[in-house]
Amino acid sequence: MPGAVKVFGSPTSSEVARVLACLFEKDVEFQLIRVDSFRGPNRMPQYLKLQPHGEALTFEDGNVTLVESRKILRHIADKYKAQGNPDLIGMGALERSSIEQWLQTEAQSFDVPSADMIYSLGFLPPTMPLDGKKDGGGNGAGGRDARQQKQQGMMMNPTHVQKLEEMKQLFEKSSKDLSKVLDIYEQRLEEAEYLAGDKFTLADLSHMPNADRLASDPRSARLIQSRRNVSRWWEDVSGRESWVYVKSLQRPPASEAPF
Repeated sequence: MPGAVKVFGSPTSSEVARVLACLFEKDVEFQLIRVDSFRGPNRMPQYLKLQPHGEALTFEDGNVTLVESRKILRHIADKYKAQGNPDLIGMGALERSSIEQWLQTEAQSFDVPSADMIYSLGFLPPTMPLDGKKDGGGNGAGGRDARQQKQQGMMMNPTHVQKLEEMKQLFEKSSKDLSKVLDIYEQRLEEAEYLAGDKFTLADLSHMPNADRLASDPRSARLIQSRRNVSRWWEDVSGRESWVYVKSLQRPPASEAPF
């Protein structure tokens, strides 16, 4: 039934973006109800009936209501298997098992460190050196950045300085954790074109929102760029028409663009 599928949320949310990409892949007609303010008096009354606590995503398909993005992916790929991309959930038990394995890997091993890194980068100044490299005794750009951070730190209040230090530590920890995961991906993608085999599936799609943010920030892009197979994989999947559509929805309307 046209219009039966509704997605409540903001396209900039990783959870929502993941679902939108899947709907585009499966050629499912849907209505996006943008809910960009999840807290406070601006929340939509009908949305509050579905999500009293204002979570990032609600999905409706007829009488089915779901709020967890990976469950929604499975629902869409299974219910609408006869249309759009037929490979998302696999054609047999073996393919489905491989897809499920990598879906769980994304949820349990990739999601947390990638989300933590994205969160920390939102707080850290773009010029802050984060790679842990020595700056040659304070000479060059690295030395200038370090001195600028020190000077700025003297002018900041102690709470702000403490927050920056916490975010830098979070970045470093998440970088180490994510590097270990991506090393496994690098090896896997040496053997296959995509994570679950030789076809693009939910296993790849579920990674796309966080991977896109990492690839778009120079401070984290090296994690992808430095791995030949992961870089090749990302160049492939990020160019898919479904993800291009999602990215277009993430841009603010022209009327809201800064002058």
